[in-house]
Amino acid sequence: MSVVPSSLLPASAVPAFRGRIGRDVHSGHYAVPHRYRLHVAPYDPDCLSIVLTHSLLGLDDTLPLSVLPETPDTPDGGYTALRPLYEASAHLYEGPAAAPVLSDGWTGRIVSTHVPDILRDLALRFRGDGPDLLPERHRDEIEAIADLCERSVNRAAQRAGELGLDGEAAHRDPLTVLFAALAALERRLAHHPYVLGDAPTAADVQVWVTLVQLDTVHRWHLDAAAMDRVAGHPALWSYARRLAARPEFARRLDIDGILRRHRTHCRGREAAGAGIRLVDWSGATG
Repeated sequence: MSVVPSSLLPASAVPAFRGRIGRDVHSGHYAVPHRYRLHVAPYDPDCLSIVLTHSLLGLDDTLPLSVLPETPDTPDGGYTALRPLYEASAHLYEGPAAAPVLSDGWTGRIVSTHVPDILRDLALRFRGDGPDLLPERHRDEIEAIADLCERSVNRAAQRAGELGLDGEAAHRDPLTVLFAALAALERRLAHHPYVLGDAPTAADVQVWVTLVQLDTVHRWHLDAAAMDRVAGHPALWSYARRLAARPEFARRLDIDGILRRHRTHCRGREAAGAGIRLVDWSGATG
């Protein structure tokens, strides 16, 4: 029986544990070294965003990672290894034991499965000596860029790939959205090393993971003309290559695993753009 990734399940089928990490002992869950653990499958873009944030903040000795297999091992898109945590956290729990999970070693329960909350709490509560990934003056921009990446790059590329050449005019509409989003990111990176200036922020996590997804997954379903247009953003792809060569970005990036995970559930047709890879991710990370 094929396994359905949690990212493809209806929202109502994916569990929502929304605990937060507070500032001090009065908050219940508060930042203590070695108390929490992240359970992630970094072949999924949400999990890759979490492990990249974890890496940039240098949290290996503070908040351990448990890396799960690239493909869920239960028919509902969950992981057997996570089942005890879910059952301890919700009475008679019957949904998928999906990744990612932030768990509390003191209670043996789940704190959160909600990716935006996990990312925010890592950046604000476990920063340590790492970069300020959520500078207050840029938080609105960071949220807007995350939305741009999800709606105008990921969803637009997915929609364009689904329509294919048979979609004719309808095919061009999501591509127009995609190209406009890439052009906006290109303008941001034309004169600065990072999306919001001279230092990395959470916006770079979102943009870089989005570019990984575009060049490894979505390109399989875009035609050659579309991929030529995608490639026509030199600052953007130079940025992708430069960050891919940095250990903080490279260490958890498994392109072969991403592709195997994609092939497990992909039912779309391969298009002419499949042969056009814009970044040698394995070369950059080797």
